[in-house]
Order: sequence, then C-alpha cells, then structure tokens
Amino acid sequence: MCGIYGMIACRSAALQYPEVADFMGEALRHRGPDGHAAFADPHAVIGTERLRIIDLHERADQPFASPNGDVWLECNGEIYNAPSIRARYRDYPFRSGSDVESILPLYLEHGVGAVEQLDGMFAIAIWDNRDRTLTLARDRAGEKPLFYARIGDEIVFASEVQCLLRYPALPRDLDYDAIAAYLNLGYIPEPRSPFAAVRRVAAGTIMRFHDDGQETIRYWDPAAFRPEPISDRDAIARTQQLIESAVQKQVMSDVPVGVFISGGMDSSILATLASQTIGVDRVHTFSAQFAEASYDESGDAALLANRMRTMHVPVRTDEETLREALEHVVRGVAEPLADPAILPTFLLARTARKYVKVILSGEGADELFGGYPTYLGHKVAPYYDAVPAPLRALVRKAVRTVPASGKKVTIEFLLKRFVSDAERPWIERHLAWFGTGLSREIFGRAGTGQPELPDLGGNRDALSGAMLLDYRSYLRDNLLVKVDRATMLSSVEARAPYLDRFVSTFALSLPVDLRVRRLTTKWVLKKAAEKWIPRDVIYRRKRGLSVPVASWINQGLRADVDRLLASERLRAQGLVNDTYVQRLLTDHRSGRANHAKALWAVIMLQYWMERWVE
Repeated sequence: MCGIYGMIACRSAALQYPEVADFMGEALRHRGPDGHAAFADPHAVIGTERLRIIDLHERADQPFASPNGDVWLECNGEIYNAPSIRARYRDYPFRSGSDVESILPLYLEHGVGAVEQLDGMFAIAIWDNRDRTLTLARDRAGEKPLFYARIGDEIVFASEVQCLLRYPALPRDLDYDAIAAYLNLGYIPEPRSPFAAVRRVAAGTIMRFHDDGQETIRYWDPAAFRPEPISDRDAIARTQQLIESAVQKQVMSDVPVGVFISGGMDSSILATLASQTIGVDRVHTFSAQFAEASYDESGDAALLANRMRTMHVPVRTDEETLREALEHVVRGVAEPLADPAILPTFLLARTARKYVKVILSGEGADELFGGYPTYLGHKVAPYYDAVPAPLRALVRKAVRTVPASGKKVTIEFLLKRFVSDAERPWIERHLAWFGTGLSREIFGRAGTGQPELPDLGGNRDALSGAMLLDYRSYLRDNLLVKVDRATMLSSVEARAPYLDRFVSTFALSLPVDLRVRRLTTKWVLKKAAEKWIPRDVIYRRKRGLSVPVASWINQGLRADVDRLLASERLRAQGLVNDTYVQRLLTDHRSGRANHAKALWAVIMLQYWMERWVE
C-alpha cells in the first residue's frame, strides 16, 4: 500500500515545476510513512510513499524500473496473484519479493493487457519511455484511488487530490456539476472531482496518455454480466468456496492483520475465516464503542470476539473522540464526503495501527449479495402503488405525524423515506432513499442537474438495477472512498475480500432471487454463512456503522454549525440556498423534524470549502 504521484511532460518538453515533486510526496506521506523514493529525468518524475506490507526490506520500495531502465512502475495496492505471476517469469531479475514488482515482466510481455490479468486492488502508473506513454489504471471495483489533471503539455497524477493541489499551475476552479451531484448524493461520482481540472481514473479502466492525446480502455464492465441459472445448493457451495479463497488470499501479509467487526454477519464471516486461516492468536478484532445506545454494537462484537477467541480491542467512540476524528478528516481529505461513518472508521483505524498494518473490511457484501433494506422497499413499492390514491394520501399524512427521532435508523425514519418516494420511478426513488434528503431548493450556483449515472447495461428491473447502481456508484464513490481515506490517514491498509475478482464475477451473475428472496436480504450469503458462524449472528437485524449526528448538530457542534451555515456566509458563496438551509436547521433544532442527514451534507461541504478552497 502506497501513495503514488508523478508529472509527465509530453512532446519531449522539460517539466515546468520538477522541484515540487518532494512537496507532492510529502502530501501523501500518511499513505506510506515507511519509505520514499522517486525516479526522475528532465521529462518525467514518478514517486512513491510506501507502507511496507509485503517484503519489508527497502529493496522493495517503489518505484521499480525494467532491467534496461526504459519502463518505470509504481502501484498503490496489493496484487494477490503475484506468486503465480512471478512463477511465470523465473528468469526475470527481480530485485525484491514485492508483489508489485511482478507487474513489470507481465507488462513487458503483454503491454496494457497485463492489467486484466491482475487479481488485486490497485492503482497503477507506468511510464514507458520507449514510446513516451503514461499508463494509469485502477482495479475493478475502485478500491484504490487515482486522480489526474492535464495542464498544458503536462499530465500530473496522484493518489489523492491534496497532492495535486501542490502543483503550482493547477487551476482551482470548482466543478459546479460535481458539487450539485454531491448535494444530491452526499458524494461525487467518478470521473469527476470537486475541482474542474482534476479527474479520476474510472474503476476497471486503463488510461493511456501520449504525445498525440489519450485513450481510455475499459477492461471490466459489471453491467455486462447477466443472470446464469444455478441451483440453490450449488450457489451456496460456490459462495462458500469463493469467499474462503478470497479471505485466504487477503490475509497473506508480512505484517499483522486485523478485522473491523460490528457483531453483524459480514464482518463475523471475515473474522472467522481469517482466524481459521492464520490462527486466532494472530488476528486482532476492533469494534466501535458508542456512548449512544442505539448506535452501539460493541457488546455484540465483544461476544463474537470472545466466541472466536480473537485479540479484541473496543474503540471508544464518543463526542470527544468523534470531534478529534472530524478535525483529522477535514484537515486530511481534500474531497467533500457526507458519510459520517468516516469518523468512527478513522478512530478504528487509528487504534488498529497500534497493533496491525492490514485490516479486512466488509465493503461490497451488501451491493453484491443484496443486503440493503431499500431492496425490500423496491419489492414492496409496486404493491403500495396499487393502493388507491386517496388511501395513499392518508398513509402519507399519518406517517408525517409520527414524532421525529434522533436515534439510529428508526422505523419512523424508514417509513417516512418510503412513503415520500415509493411512487416515483425506481431510479429516482433509489437515489432519493440513498441520497442526502436535500430538496431541489438547496441549489444555488451549483446548478440543479441530476447526477450522471453509470451505464446499467439496458433495461433492468428495479431490484437488479438498484444493486448494480449501488455497486457502480454508492459503493465505488462513497463507501470505498470513506474506507480508503479513513484508514490511510492512519497508515493502515484496508482489504475487502467480498470485492475479490472471482467473488464479484460470481455474485454479479447470480439471479436476483438468490440474493433477495421474498423479504430476506442476502439470502445466499446467509445460507453460506451457516457453515461458519451461529444463526443468531446471521439473522441479527442489520445496523451499520454511523454517528449520532442529529444530537451533535444541536449540541457539541452547535458553534461550528452556526458559523458554517450562517446566512451571510452561504449567500456570499452562492453555492446553496441559504434561506432553505436555515429553515432545515430551525426545524431540526426545534424537534419538528430530523434533518440530520441533509444538514450534515451541507456542513461537510462547508468544512471542505473552508479548508481547501477559501
């Protein structure tokens, strides 16, 4: 795991600001505090800040060069099939045992076709001086980030936006369409970034930059998979075999490994399989211990850890520590992100770093296997829509009278979101259910356009379409961003076994009924899990990691909120409608409504503006 960056001049020009390379590396040091190196000539610089995971010796520090020095390579991530690749090139003069170095001989033989043969999570940069081509590529799910900007005759790239902001000629103009998408969704969909000049390499994509221009190659298309017939028994057995294999690959490391656990099924599976693979005495587990009872799952997590006999560490998660996390995130993440779970994730990672360098995380299980309650909402919506309109109006009126609650994912919250959007087309209601809850009144200069949606591969029913949309948007652009930034701020590598190449291929090809059967979410994964963990863990109500934002806005963060959402400030920016924001805040503080999710999106945008723009 590393932070990578570089500058490439086209048409044999000299680099304009080669001296800023060291400052760019410094901006990524949290991603790789163990080693630093760079290759440079008058036309190109690439550098790496390394977190040593595989082959801890400095000989494995990146970048790597081909034997004659014509090709330079750096990679952020892990290549799980590196041993089999190295076995194919026994005559290659490897200088280390690094998994990343295995990419070089593969590229020398296959060119960019090498990327498709990689099994892992990665963001790769290759400078090939033979034809003066820069290749940038990302893994299939988008676990590892990679940003770039084309400025005149130079391409500048980096693992994080703040690194690019060290480049003197980078324009700082905002991308107002990206900000509008953020206000809708709570995150910015790829390939955009908050800055107009900065773009992301898309997940599952290779980009090649050369003197004559650039080209984009998509080597992984999740929309291309179609349901394949399979029996219940075979689907369960195959799920078990693939997940066991994924965990076995991903616990392999030259440093200690841990698991974030909540007491729920997804993380429990990972902890159990990790323990079976490398031994309970080598696995640490970590869980967030919230002061607010409706958010706290540490008791369930502790019972599970005791049952598995892992080395368990509860992590204090109260107003004081969450405030510390907020300060770190605001200072260290140059993108607005409205998911408050980034704060406890940072706290978990900060504590975990005292014990381990690698963490297994459960991202991807819900999107691939159908785990969200919104999927049940899509199944129920047609029946609700069939109810006579006057009766639906009475239901909406009755639900609106239910008192607002600041507790976590209450029935009141779910009912209000369902009845407010159930009659809309499935894509609109799904985006509304997962979005910020801000109405169209929010938009100022940011515009009012709907977010650009990824290609879903033609007409789809609501259920399969929603799962694919979540995989290609909510997971990729929100959850994986949250986990990567939160863990890397503490120099911890997060791995997601459910996003294994072969698990993903299988899950994306499963019929919908095997993922959501009647009113049971993640049906096939739950049946598979009966081999590994107790039924009470499998069928426990889903909660998820969150933060008591509703009360925080009214109490601990009150001064910050008043400053950031002051009408004069918002009016001067022009990004959002200050009158609408003040109405939300007044209703929230009076207890008439819980607008925590909507307000948090605006608050985090304002923290980002204050730190990175103003």
